[in-house]
Amino acid sequence: MLTITPFLWFETEAEEAMRFYTSIFPRSKAGPVKRAGDKVFSVEFELEGQKIFGMNGRPAQFAFNESVSLFVGCDTQQEIDTLWAKLTGSGGQPSRCGWLKDQFGLSWQIVPKSLGGLLSGNGDPAKAKRVMDAMLGMSKLDIAALESA
Repeated sequence: MLTITPFLWFETEAEEAMRFYTSIFPRSKAGPVKRAGDKVFSVEFELEGQKIFGMNGRPAQFAFNESVSLFVGCDTQQEIDTLWAKLTGSGGQPSRCGWLKDQFGLSWQIVPKSLGGLLSGNGDPAKAKRVMDAMLGMSKLDIAALESA
């Protein structure tokens, strides 16, 4: 069976990122840290069951950008609020429509699992437009406001 694992290229902070991410998500675990001498070369970890591989590469050779993000579907507003606060804390930056960048520059989408249904308007195009317009005006998504749109 094939496996697909996200691979994250850091400058020097792969181990720090692994520890940060595994401290945020409840069903996570840090895996092996491989070293080349006294320097960390790579890390492996799981976030909510998703394996992730991180590597320290050459400084500034590649940088994260918004074309790739980690998508987190949340059941409650409390989950959204908690993840948003933790991922934007320590130098992260909020963006629009549930997107943010963490302190390492990695993009995340923190969204309610119900977003797809809300954006469909349950077959009502006017409702779908109201939800889309509401979402476009938000940074962190607000489930109650989206539902009442």
